[in-house]
Amino acid sequence: MSAATATMQPPHRDEEKANPRQIIAKILLWAAIGVILLWTLFPFYWAIACSIRTNPDSYAIKFLPWIHFDPTLDGWRQMWSLPEIKTALQNSVIIGVGAATVATILGAFAGYGIARFYFQRPQNGSLTTWFLSQRIIPPVVFVTPFVLFMFQVGLYDNVFGLVLLNATFNLPFPIIILTQMFRELPIELEEAARVDGASRLGIFLKIAVPLVAPGIVVSWILCMAFSWNEFLYAFSTTQDKARPMSVMLVGAEQTRGVDYLFVGTRMVTMMSIPIVAALLVQRYIVRGLSLGAVKG
Repeated sequence: MSAATATMQPPHRDEEKANPRQIIAKILLWAAIGVILLWTLFPFYWAIACSIRTNPDSYAIKFLPWIHFDPTLDGWRQMWSLPEIKTALQNSVIIGVGAATVATILGAFAGYGIARFYFQRPQNGSLTTWFLSQRIIPPVVFVTPFVLFMFQVGLYDNVFGLVLLNATFNLPFPIIILTQMFRELPIELEEAARVDGASRLGIFLKIAVPLVAPGIVVSWILCMAFSWNEFLYAFSTTQDKARPMSVMLVGAEQTRGVDYLFVGTRMVTMMSIPIVAALLVQRYIVRGLSLGAVKG
């Protein structure tokens, strides 16, 4: 009886009180989360706000639409009335999609080769390091050689030249991602297919590629994002016809200063397409990034 009453006693008052350290830790945690969210989302707010404000309102301390300023769509009408904007957006889509597709296809073949075959000269690790060095070396080192090369082969101010350039420098992403994923695939599946008479190319296309489809989607999205935002080579190897939106965004600076209305509309246009593409394939991105993270 005494034991039963002991277990039914209410908890001690000290246990009911929250630990002050825990309260302070939660406050600091939520404060840090708020700062990170503000730091991350403020550029989106700033771009959208500038796109619906007039230039005089952009230089004033006005934050909330319909309260501090009257929103307007004049900036959007002016931007879409310019033919060079439509051409630049078309060039960006061609460069982003084309470079991502070329880099992902070549990276899938290269990643499968590094994962399944053993090379001696150079070794597999040296090959991976060499591909990775393309992202480590500053891009400005290659600007002058590539400009001269584009002139020689007739690809200067050509959108397909930028497709090849971006595919080359984004190739390490699919190689590194897919090499590890191909290595984690059970080799017994491919050996069984070989016994049934499947060719090496058939095994790659019908067995290996479908199993690493999330990784292929992740690689494609990364390559597309980097190609979409690339500025240095687009500015150096183009003059008029092949200029993408990244160059047109910088062109919003005029002799009278920065035209924040054009900057806002062009920033929102540039951000919207990669965001929509990432949202459409979000489930594949999550699966691709988490593939191999937990091993049973």
